[in-house]
Amino acid sequence: MKNVKIASLLLVAALVITGCSKQKSAATGWNYNDPEWGGFEVSDYNEQITAPGLVFIEGGAFTMGRVSDDSRYQWNNVAHNVTVSSFYMDETEVTNQMYREYVYWMKRAYGEEYPERVRAIYPDTNCWRDKLAWREGFVDYYFQSPIYDQYPVVGVSWEQAQKYCIWRTDRVNEKILVDKGIIVLDLTDLRGETAFQTDVYLAGQYRGESKNELENLDPSAGGEPRQVRREDGILVPYYRLPTEAEWEFAALGMVGNTYDERIVEHKTYPWAGSSVRSANKKYYGQFLANFKRSRGDAMGVAGNLNDGWDYTCPVKWYFPNDYGLYNMAGNVSEWCMDVYRKDQNPVGGEDQNPFRGNVYRTPTYIDEEIAINDTTGSIIYKNVDDDLNRRNYRQADNINYLDGDYASNIYDYTNNSSITEWVATGDEEDEAGVSEENSLTNPDSVTNMMYRRNVANQRNVTSLLSNKVRVVKGGSWNDRAYWMQAGTRRFYEQERSTSWIGFRCAMDRLGPRAGK
Repeated sequence: MKNVKIASLLLVAALVITGCSKQKSAATGWNYNDPEWGGFEVSDYNEQITAPGLVFIEGGAFTMGRVSDDSRYQWNNVAHNVTVSSFYMDETEVTNQMYREYVYWMKRAYGEEYPERVRAIYPDTNCWRDKLAWREGFVDYYFQSPIYDQYPVVGVSWEQAQKYCIWRTDRVNEKILVDKGIIVLDLTDLRGETAFQTDVYLAGQYRGESKNELENLDPSAGGEPRQVRREDGILVPYYRLPTEAEWEFAALGMVGNTYDERIVEHKTYPWAGSSVRSANKKYYGQFLANFKRSRGDAMGVAGNLNDGWDYTCPVKWYFPNDYGLYNMAGNVSEWCMDVYRKDQNPVGGEDQNPFRGNVYRTPTYIDEEIAINDTTGSIIYKNVDDDLNRRNYRQADNINYLDGDYASNIYDYTNNSSITEWVATGDEEDEAGVSEENSLTNPDSVTNMMYRRNVANQRNVTSLLSNKVRVVKGGSWNDRAYWMQAGTRRFYEQERSTSWIGFRCAMDRLGPRAGK
């Protein structure tokens, strides 16, 4: 027994000594986090925190698209296998209360000097109106009334949703730094140009007040403190809209539908089975989502309402799926990040984290410093134009790759007189900022021929679609059960909004892909 105690004391002493010693480089043997050995810093953060509102979605392989008959004969969701990496997604749709907080903050930051920035993010409450229906109560009260606080925000365009994601990222990272005593939160004189913005802070251009910044172990720094860097692992990645593949994967919630490495049943809806009613004895026959059963039947009959809601419902009203996500079918449809194309998986398309819509950007520099917009305090970005001699991409705007670019066209548009005549009538630039006439004379730069838009009158020249049309997933209160199937897909113009589309945010998962 005495020997055991001695051994235990020796073990504790060894652990204490080990804990006090400096970490060493496996490559050089030099000490980490030691100014006497160069001050190279290694963070002890090794796990990404779960940011507010998010749920961890463990990724994997799944069959994306429809595996049953396409009753509308659209053939825009042919089944194909893809892998989705683990990521995070909002537990619920973004609510009126959440979005009002965003509007309130923007009013304080920009309302006095730049009121147009606030008007640009305000939901279109008139989206509820219909020429042959009475909905003025929703126009006046749906977004403003506390009664609808926990209902999904609607009347928000894809572009507005993108801006919300940026704002939410900034506020979450700002709170992290305030809680750690690194920066000062001063809201008494909030101005947009001095407000915390994540990318501005990481670029070393933050104009707000710092407090207890981190110790700088670099001997050449002369003892001056430093700001937080990405290498510290303190800040969270950016909130964003989910990709179409992520949204569909998360909606199916197959984490509860597998045995070993086999998917027992390919789900149609976020729940098991092919019915929209509960098979649970306690809730037998109750509807599992908010949708329109048939024309004229949005909620059932008095005394026996089926789903109980004629329009939207609270975001946590129905059972969540196996990932813990609410209303992945019904209530409101949701914006995805992708530009819409009929073919989800063109020949040569990516089978891991597929996404259409990449436009690579880089900060603009002036005199070796990142350029900042004096009005908003934001970084000025531009499309990549100096890194194109690559194998993995050859241009900044890749929206039309394999569908709409020069290589995918069956016609030689450079000799098309009708297109040439159309170009000659105006000097507008296309969506990529490339002169229409110049793009025709250089086949290598023709990247927007099939889905181009006449900027002058906002009409699509060769298609009903354009590069400003985004994927919409999930059914809504205004849809039949068909649209609640996870594989169905639609599109809507990114600058427009409606009463049946909302959104939720997602975030990249860094590091380990498996759940705890």
